[in-house]
Amino acid sequence: MSVVKLEKDPGKPEKKLTYFIKRNKGRSGGKISVRHKGGGHKRKYREIDFKMDKFDIPAVVSRLERDPNRSANIALLTYADGEKRYSIAVSGMKEGQTVLTAEKAPIKEGNRAKLKNIPVGTQVCLVELFPQKGAQIGRSAGSFLTLMSVEGDKAQLKMPSGELRLVSGDCFATIGQVSNPLHNTVMIGKAGRSRWLGIRPTVRGSAMNPVDHPHGGGEGRQGIGLKHPKTPWGKPALGKKTRKKFKYSDKFILKRRK
Repeated sequence: MSVVKLEKDPGKPEKKLTYFIKRNKGRSGGKISVRHKGGGHKRKYREIDFKMDKFDIPAVVSRLERDPNRSANIALLTYADGEKRYSIAVSGMKEGQTVLTAEKAPIKEGNRAKLKNIPVGTQVCLVELFPQKGAQIGRSAGSFLTLMSVEGDKAQLKMPSGELRLVSGDCFATIGQVSNPLHNTVMIGKAGRSRWLGIRPTVRGSAMNPVDHPHGGGEGRQGIGLKHPKTPWGKPALGKKTRKKFKYSDKFILKRRK
């Protein structure tokens, strides 16, 4: 398994492809709607091309960069017509490499083709769920899906979770695995680095008073005293199924995730 190694940040990002986004950090109307979020280092957002709709125009990987907004590395692509776009980098991608998006692109890491034209058993990423919708699944560091079969106008994909799902054979996918597969092995190391990432401290419910949390109270260190754990607002937590019954996409799922 090859890994894109970046010794240091290669300077400032492409100016025309970056802009500042004000992050609300878990607040809605100034009130906390998602706990444990706040602070964090300022970031410029890199405009990522998820649609990748420049067909049959080869692009050269000008450079590979670290993106503070996502776990995967990104690649600055320079197309033959002179346009520059950021894309999610694939594992093994190198500077100077040529990539192509086409209906029947060569089966090479970094190239993008329709699922019906990709050999069965190939690892793919940045997959569309609906044709021309843009990459929606397999976008985080180290992610990949396996093309299990192509029957008629439908392709069967094995998701990272183990779920088997049908998508249209006309959906585009990128050959290979998303870069930076060792992302989940990184040690944060200290509390301050967590704060740079915008993560605030988390307090256990059992360490609180009964007025603050359903798990709170008791003399000394007590268990939660409940059959099932609850959120601070009394709703069931851990193991509670949240997927809507009779969802429209149920017909595309052949086997549920583990």
